[in-house]
Amino acid sequence: MPLVYSELHRLARRYMRGERHGLTLQPTALVNEAFLRLVDLRRVRWQDRAHFLAMSSRVMRRVLVDVARTRASAKRAGGVQRVTFDEELAAVKWSEDLVALNDALNRLAELDARRSQVVELRFFGGLDVEETAEALQVSTRTVKRDWRLARAWLVRELTKDSRR
Repeated sequence: MPLVYSELHRLARRYMRGERHGLTLQPTALVNEAFLRLVDLRRVRWQDRAHFLAMSSRVMRRVLVDVARTRASAKRAGGVQRVTFDEELAAVKWSEDLVALNDALNRLAELDARRSQVVELRFFGGLDVEETAEALQVSTRTVKRDWRLARAWLVRELTKDSRR
């Protein structure tokens, strides 16, 4: 239990690093919400650390997107801002931008599910290339190629969205 909580908290701090000050959702609250949702997944047979991180990244992504959507719907004035997506996938602006990233990842999943999973594992799960390859049961070369192509596709999609 302490190891799981520690790993989730590390991921949450990473996510919240890019968030503006004064945000109501703090890393501990994100961990608690993600943990509650993970515990509710009773039928999951945990295989290894990579599998746990993959599921955790998916759950945290959902929590963050839910919070971002709630925040965006609470804003009555103004439009939804669109994301700027940097080359290293590290500087996604939060809130409404996270919703745009999530929507783009969903579109990518329709075109290429594995590339979408690579982004989810690397960005939301914090997995490195080797861990991602292990989780997806592919080679590290495949992960590197998918990562490069998915980033380029997301940059194009998010830039296109911001011009709308």
